Amino acid sequence: MFGFDIADWGTWALLVVGGALIGWAAGRITRAALASPKLKWGGFAAVADGLGRHPILWGAIAGGFAALEAVAWSDRIEDWIRTSLIVLLGASITFAVVRFAGGLARVYSASMEGGAASASIFLNIVRLAILVIGLLAVLSTLGISITPMLTALGVGGLAVALALQDTLSNLFAGLQIISSKMVRAGDYVELSSGESGFVEDVNWRYTTIRQLARNMVVVPNATLASTIFTNHKLPAEDFGVYMSVGVAYDSDLDLAERVAKEVATEVIAEFSPTVRDFEPSARFHTFGDSSIDMTIVLRAGQFDDQWEMRHQFVKRLKRRFDEAGIEIPFPQRTVHMA
Repeated sequence: MFGFDIADWGTWALLVVGGALIGWAAGRITRAALASPKLKWGGFAAVADGLGRHPILWGAIAGGFAALEAVAWSDRIEDWIRTSLIVLLGASITFAVVRFAGGLARVYSASMEGGAASASIFLNIVRLAILVIGLLAVLSTLGISITPMLTALGVGGLAVALALQDTLSNLFAGLQIISSKMVRAGDYVELSSGESGFVEDVNWRYTTIRQLARNMVVVPNATLASTIFTNHKLPAEDFGVYMSVGVAYDSDLDLAERVAKEVATEVIAEFSPTVRDFEPSARFHTFGDSSIDMTIVLRAGQFDDQWEMRHQFVKRLKRRFDEAGIEIPFPQRTVHMA
């Protein structure tokens, strides 16, 4: 069959299966070595993830190339097998590099100071570039000229750019958003249009923002890049929490200030321990219609910490004021009749 006998089939199968077994063993040994606790850099885990089951295929392909030398093939069959092995090897290496590059990009993003946007737009561009390079490399290896393709891509790219101006505008705006580091995945942002929430992802066209109500706001990258917004996690993740309270005019203001600061210190230490060293402040600022108003400044380590801190501060301050005989008056107005 196909110009060779059963013995040739046996040799071919033995070499391919033997190569696959060697690749399987080499892959397991390599992944185990890369998973060693002594290797702290996350890039080794990315290499292990990129390998996957590809070593088995690489071993089988190596066995196939060995079979080409060990068995007398007809020229037609040899060319067909060699071409198939080259295509398989090129495709496998390309997909392995795609997985490795994606893992390495995530490791690099996580290691950057302050964190970087774990944006799918960056990973997708890296993957697309590697796939294109891999395809061109396979075609070049097969003897297919890639120059006409590159020329066609250059001419066609101009037409595509004109037809997809809005899409490309969002694409480059997304890249600008990532490179500026002013918006990162996990940041809590508030747009000038009123929408606010945690940034989920920056993809090739949209930035998705998850609101506290679990709704998803989709903002075109070009819109986000040109709008005014507040990032509550920059320049630092911790931020001030401002609470206001009014006390009666006949209250001991020094006592009210001291109690408010004590309660604020307790709440910070219990519900935002990352900033437990922060010293809260309490300042009187207004003679109101029915009270002397005071603002207490606490500090939250993360944006989510503030809700429980506000809740606990109100309850505890009210209880401590009651114990100290400090009145929080109802709104009232005194009218003098002539």
